[in-house]
Amino acid sequence: MQKVLTRMNIQLANVVSDLSGWTGQRIVRAMLAGDRDPNTLAALRHPGLHATRDTIAKSLQGKWQPDLLFVLQQEVTMYDAYQQRIAECDQALEQHLKGVAVKAADTAPDGEQSPTTPRATLRSGPKRRRKAGSHAPQFDLGRELSRISGVDLTRIDGIDVGVAQTVISEVGVDMTRWKTEAHFASWLGLCPDNRITGGKVIRKGTRHVINRAATSLRLAATTLLRSQSYLGAQYRRLRARLGAPKAITAMAHKLARLVYRLLKWGHEYVDQGLDYYEARHREQQVILLKKRAAKLGLQLVEPGIA
Repeated sequence: MQKVLTRMNIQLANVVSDLSGWTGQRIVRAMLAGDRDPNTLAALRHPGLHATRDTIAKSLQGKWQPDLLFVLQQEVTMYDAYQQRIAECDQALEQHLKGVAVKAADTAPDGEQSPTTPRATLRSGPKRRRKAGSHAPQFDLGRELSRISGVDLTRIDGIDVGVAQTVISEVGVDMTRWKTEAHFASWLGLCPDNRITGGKVIRKGTRHVINRAATSLRLAATTLLRSQSYLGAQYRRLRARLGAPKAITAMAHKLARLVYRLLKWGHEYVDQGLDYYEARHREQQVILLKKRAAKLGLQLVEPGIA
């Protein structure tokens, strides 16, 4: 559709980022219905669109060639057919998920909390549900995944409904197949696999593992760059110190451990927050400085203390 519009010198892509969106589809279908007035077409814009009505009208002053309009009609018909096929797939997926049994919550022996459960998961807080993108199924996929797994993985920063669906579809909800979270991360290929010969490291990196769950967790890690959360602050610090590739792998490893803990023990994840991470990091730096000063025979003194 975009290619045909460009050939007619209709520069709709300059003002509308997604032709399949609300504004783009209304304008294209109005064109095919016989409307040729740029101002009338521009009036179909969404109220939240950044481009003004006059700017959109200028981008719609093109050449209305009958042969290209016919091609545009064919492309729109094909687009509608694909959307119908996708809707049928969503319906089949919804029916399949409804037939999956609910997972029973696992608990540690004698009713105690698991030692592998992070402190963040033991605190209560407001529930946050992250939505998937525009290509997500038209039903409440997050609710179905929570029902099947017994936990809401989208509470973990960086993990949306799409990532949660990929992880659950690839690894399932039975974490007893991996003895520990370290085994789970290693199976995903998110653990170091250094090659050592004669006590010398000749290669550093991770194992080459083709796993859709690991790929989704890596993509989820990249979204933490602007996240004002504990995981977001940790990723930015790692990114500044190690570089983007290593930081993405490290945070994907962290996310894999959190997913294992939630699916294994059924606890809910609650973010500790950016301030908590910064305060904890400062405490660690103070402890490290005191150790270094002690080795040099020195002592740190807080400001204002005589």
